[in-house]
Amino acid sequence: MVGILGKKLGMTTFFTDNGEAVPCTVIEAGPCHITQIKTLEKDGYNAVQLGFGTKHEKNVNKPQRVVFSKLNIAPQRYLHEIRDYPVSEEKPGDSIKVNLFKSGDKVKVSGISKGKGFQGVMKRHGFGGGVQTHGQSDRSRAPGSIGQSSYPSRVFKGLKMAGRMGGNKTTVRNLKVIKVFDDSNLLLIKGAVPGAINSLVEILKD
Repeated sequence: MVGILGKKLGMTTFFTDNGEAVPCTVIEAGPCHITQIKTLEKDGYNAVQLGFGTKHEKNVNKPQRVVFSKLNIAPQRYLHEIRDYPVSEEKPGDSIKVNLFKSGDKVKVSGISKGKGFQGVMKRHGFGGGVQTHGQSDRSRAPGSIGQSSYPSRVFKGLKMAGRMGGNKTTVRNLKVIKVFDDSNLLLIKGAVPGAINSLVEILKD
Protein backbone atom coordinates (compact mmCIF):
# COMPACT_ATOMS: atom_id res chain seq x y z
CA MET A 1 0.00 0.00 0.00
CA VAL A 2 1.96 3.00 -1.31
CA GLY A 3 1.06 6.40 0.09
CA ILE A 4 2.08 9.70 1.59
CA LEU A 5 0.94 12.18 4.23
CA GLY A 6 -0.21 15.67 3.40
CA LYS A 7 -2.03 18.79 4.51
CA LYS A 8 -5.35 19.89 3.01
CA LEU A 9 -4.98 23.47 1.77
CA GLY A 10 -8.45 24.04 0.31
CA MET A 11 -10.30 23.73 -2.99
CA THR A 12 -9.89 25.30 -6.41
CA THR A 13 -11.03 24.89 -10.01
CA PHE A 14 -8.77 23.29 -12.61
CA PHE A 15 -9.46 23.89 -16.29
CA THR A 16 -8.58 21.10 -18.69
CA ASP A 17 -7.25 21.63 -22.21
CA ASN A 18 -10.77 21.40 -23.65
CA GLY A 19 -12.08 24.05 -21.23
CA GLU A 20 -13.81 21.71 -18.77
CA ALA A 21 -13.90 23.03 -15.18
CA VAL A 22 -12.94 20.37 -12.63
CA PRO A 23 -13.41 21.03 -8.88
CA CYS A 24 -10.24 19.95 -7.11
CA THR A 25 -8.81 19.74 -3.61
CA VAL A 26 -5.29 21.11 -3.19
CA ILE A 27 -3.09 19.01 -0.90
CA GLU A 28 0.45 19.74 0.18
CA ALA A 29 1.74 16.16 -0.04
CA GLY A 30 5.09 15.61 1.62
CA PRO A 31 7.94 15.52 1.61
CA CYS A 32 7.67 12.78 4.23
CA HIS A 33 10.59 11.15 6.03
CA ILE A 34 10.77 7.47 6.88
CA THR A 35 11.31 7.40 10.64
CA GLN A 36 10.91 3.66 11.22
CA ILE A 37 10.48 0.43 9.24
CA LYS A 38 8.61 -2.37 11.00
CA THR A 39 8.99 -5.97 9.89
CA LEU A 40 7.03 -9.14 10.45
CA GLU A 41 9.98 -10.87 12.13
CA LYS A 42 10.73 -8.10 14.63
CA ASP A 43 7.40 -6.32 15.21
CA GLY A 44 4.80 -8.86 14.10
CA TYR A 45 3.60 -6.85 11.09
CA ASN A 46 4.97 -4.93 8.12
CA ALA A 47 4.65 -1.16 8.17
CA VAL A 48 6.48 2.07 7.51
CA GLN A 49 6.28 5.01 9.90
CA LEU A 50 6.26 8.34 8.08
CA GLY A 51 6.91 11.77 9.52
CA PHE A 52 5.40 14.94 8.08
CA GLY A 53 5.81 18.58 8.97
CA THR A 54 8.28 20.07 11.42
CA LYS A 55 8.12 21.56 14.90
CA HIS A 56 10.51 23.30 17.27
CA GLU A 57 13.03 21.10 19.02
CA LYS A 58 12.02 22.50 22.42
CA ASN A 59 8.57 20.94 21.92
CA VAL A 60 9.99 17.44 21.43
CA ASN A 61 10.71 15.10 24.33
CA LYS A 62 14.23 13.77 24.78
CA PRO A 63 13.71 10.19 23.47
CA GLN A 64 12.17 11.48 20.23
CA ARG A 65 14.87 14.13 19.94
CA VAL A 66 17.50 11.38 20.01
CA VAL A 67 15.68 9.43 17.29
CA PHE A 68 15.42 12.43 14.97
CA SER A 69 19.04 13.41 15.54
CA LYS A 70 20.22 9.88 14.67
CA LEU A 71 18.20 10.05 11.45
CA ASN A 72 19.62 13.53 10.79
CA ILE A 73 16.18 15.03 10.15
CA ALA A 74 14.22 17.86 11.75
CA PRO A 75 11.69 16.97 14.48
CA GLN A 76 8.51 15.80 12.75
CA ARG A 77 5.11 17.18 13.73
CA TYR A 78 3.09 14.12 12.66
CA LEU A 79 4.07 10.45 12.83
CA HIS A 80 1.84 7.97 11.07
CA GLU A 81 2.13 4.30 10.11
CA ILE A 82 1.12 2.80 6.77
CA ARG A 83 0.67 -0.96 6.83
CA ASP A 84 2.15 -3.26 4.15
CA TYR A 85 4.21 -0.46 2.61
CA PRO A 86 6.50 -1.96 -0.08
CA VAL A 87 10.09 -1.33 0.99
CA SER A 88 12.89 -2.21 -1.40
CA GLU A 89 15.93 0.01 -0.96
CA GLU A 90 14.38 2.58 1.39
CA LYS A 91 15.84 3.02 4.84
CA PRO A 92 15.04 5.23 7.86
CA GLY A 93 15.88 8.83 7.09
CA ASP A 94 14.94 8.65 3.41
CA SER A 95 12.28 11.00 2.08
CA ILE A 96 9.15 10.24 0.06
CA LYS A 97 7.97 12.98 -2.28
CA VAL A 98 4.85 13.79 -4.25
CA ASN A 99 6.32 12.36 -7.47
CA LEU A 100 5.12 9.04 -6.09
CA PHE A 101 1.88 9.88 -7.92
CA LYS A 102 1.12 10.84 -11.50
CA SER A 103 -1.89 12.29 -13.28
CA GLY A 104 -4.71 9.78 -13.67
CA ASP A 105 -3.88 7.69 -10.60
CA LYS A 106 -6.75 6.46 -8.46
CA VAL A 107 -6.29 7.19 -4.76
CA LYS A 108 -8.16 6.99 -1.47
CA VAL A 109 -7.86 9.82 1.03
CA SER A 110 -8.40 9.48 4.78
CA GLY A 111 -8.77 12.28 7.30
CA ILE A 112 -10.69 13.47 10.35
CA SER A 113 -14.02 14.88 9.18
CA LYS A 114 -15.16 18.33 10.27
CA GLY A 115 -16.70 18.36 13.73
CA LYS A 116 -20.30 19.62 13.76
CA GLY A 117 -20.90 19.47 17.51
CA PHE A 118 -24.21 18.30 18.99
CA GLN A 119 -26.80 18.03 16.22
CA GLY A 120 -30.41 16.96 15.94
CA VAL A 121 -31.78 13.97 14.06
CA MET A 122 -32.65 15.91 10.90
CA LYS A 123 -29.11 17.10 10.29
CA ARG A 124 -27.36 14.05 11.75
CA HIS A 125 -29.46 11.26 10.20
CA GLY A 126 -31.61 12.98 7.58
CA PHE A 127 -34.96 12.59 9.33
CA GLY A 128 -37.92 14.20 7.59
CA GLY A 129 -39.42 15.86 10.66
CA GLY A 130 -42.96 15.73 11.99
CA VAL A 131 -46.21 17.13 10.64
CA GLN A 132 -46.80 20.88 10.77
CA THR A 133 -50.56 20.63 11.46
CA HIS A 134 -52.78 19.58 14.38
CA GLY A 135 -51.12 22.03 16.74
CA GLN A 136 -47.65 20.43 16.62
CA SER A 137 -45.79 23.60 15.84
CA ASP A 138 -43.06 22.80 18.39
CA ARG A 139 -42.38 19.20 17.24
CA SER A 140 -41.47 19.74 13.59
CA ARG A 141 -37.78 18.81 14.02
CA ALA A 142 -38.23 16.23 16.81
CA PRO A 143 -37.44 12.51 16.33
CA GLY A 144 -40.88 11.34 17.46
CA SER A 145 -41.48 8.08 19.31
CA ILE A 146 -38.30 6.19 20.23
CA GLY A 147 -39.83 2.94 21.52
CA GLN A 148 -42.75 1.10 23.07
CA SER A 149 -44.09 1.40 26.60
CA SER A 150 -44.90 -2.01 28.09
CA TYR A 151 -42.36 -3.93 26.01
CA PRO A 152 -39.39 -3.60 25.85
CA SER A 153 -39.77 -0.62 28.24
CA ARG A 154 -36.37 0.65 27.22
CA VAL A 155 -34.57 2.20 24.26
CA PHE A 156 -32.61 -0.16 22.03
CA LYS A 157 -28.89 0.50 21.64
CA GLY A 158 -27.88 2.09 18.35
CA LEU A 159 -31.14 3.94 17.82
CA LYS A 160 -30.71 7.00 15.63
CA MET A 161 -30.99 9.99 17.92
CA ALA A 162 -29.48 13.43 18.39
CA GLY A 163 -25.83 13.57 19.40
CA ARG A 164 -22.29 14.46 18.49
CA MET A 165 -21.70 14.67 14.74
CA GLY A 166 -18.47 14.64 12.76
CA GLY A 167 -14.91 14.48 14.02
CA ASN A 168 -14.48 10.86 12.88
CA LYS A 169 -11.92 9.22 10.63
CA THR A 170 -13.41 9.20 7.14
CA THR A 171 -12.09 7.64 3.94
CA VAL A 172 -13.13 8.60 0.42
CA ARG A 173 -12.16 6.07 -2.24
CA ASN A 174 -11.78 6.12 -6.00
CA LEU A 175 -10.58 9.72 -6.28
CA LYS A 176 -8.59 10.79 -9.33
CA VAL A 177 -5.29 12.66 -9.34
CA ILE A 178 -5.66 15.57 -11.77
CA LYS A 179 -2.19 17.12 -11.61
CA VAL A 180 1.07 16.78 -9.68
CA PHE A 181 3.36 19.74 -8.99
CA ASP A 182 6.77 18.28 -8.12
CA ASP A 183 8.47 21.61 -7.48
CA SER A 184 5.94 22.81 -4.88
CA ASN A 185 4.86 19.40 -3.47
CA LEU A 186 1.25 20.02 -4.43
CA LEU A 187 -1.35 17.48 -5.45
CA LEU A 188 -4.64 18.25 -7.20
CA ILE A 189 -7.31 15.63 -6.51
CA LYS A 190 -10.71 15.71 -8.18
CA GLY A 191 -13.59 16.29 -5.75
CA ALA A 192 -13.70 16.88 -2.01
CA VAL A 193 -11.68 15.07 0.64
CA PRO A 194 -12.50 14.78 4.37
CA GLY A 195 -11.13 17.22 6.90
CA ALA A 196 -10.88 20.92 7.58
CA ILE A 197 -8.34 23.24 5.98
CA ASN A 198 -4.78 22.61 7.26
CA SER A 199 -5.77 19.20 8.62
CA LEU A 200 -3.67 16.06 8.16
CA VAL A 201 -4.72 13.64 5.41
CA GLU A 202 -3.38 10.29 4.24
CA ILE A 203 -3.24 9.63 0.49
CA LEU A 204 -2.91 5.99 -0.62
CA LYS A 205 -2.90 4.48 -4.10
CA ASP A 206 -6.25 2.71 -4.48
